[in-house]
Amino acid sequence: MARHGTTSTTGFDTAAAVTRSMLGWGAVAGPFYLVLGLILALTRDGFDLARHPLSLLAVGPGGWMQTVNFLLTGAMIIVAGWGMLRALERRGPGAAVVVAGAGVLLAAVFEADPVAGFPPGQEPAVSVHGMFHLVAGGVEFVAFAVAAILLSRVLSRRGETRAGLVSLLLGIVVLLGFLLGGALAASPVGVALLWLAVVASLAWLLLASIRIYRIVPHPDGC
Repeated sequence: MARHGTTSTTGFDTAAAVTRSMLGWGAVAGPFYLVLGLILALTRDGFDLARHPLSLLAVGPGGWMQTVNFLLTGAMIIVAGWGMLRALERRGPGAAVVVAGAGVLLAAVFEADPVAGFPPGQEPAVSVHGMFHLVAGGVEFVAFAVAAILLSRVLSRRGETRAGLVSLLLGIVVLLGFLLGGALAASPVGVALLWLAVVASLAWLLLASIRIYRIVPHPDGC
């Protein structure tokens, strides 16, 4: 567990308070991304949740809103990952979560290519920035899977076998969902698998942030 400093006058552990605050963003990031993404998906002409991944919302008129969603979510994930680094003294998932957040930021910088049917009126295309977008997504999902596996080891060593197993299973779901979804991306099954990878990775982030938050000592020493 990370060392935390206590002030001599108040007995308040400022470092622990900061770490807990950083971990809190990991619980916020997933709901924020999904709620805003679904609102945009339901209000953009031509977008079909059964056929299109959320990343396509960054393409075309109004795409800047999904780009902002990526940027804010990526920043929150990085902050949460840094909090995990502080809480676990650089052991476990923190570094991998920071990498995952960086992947989200890169996905914002390099937008996806148009596909058949979205955005309306645009022809499907393959471009360099679209390829970089796919690479950024790969970095994100693989990093989340690695983070989940690493946390499962940390929790198992702490005797939290069930929580460790849940983390491991979510990591496997993220990795398989991404790999199979990418291979079948042109079909509804592939899109559904990519959705599964997104939801599983963000659910893991939420659960992991809460679990590690509980490991950090209370700032008041309670």
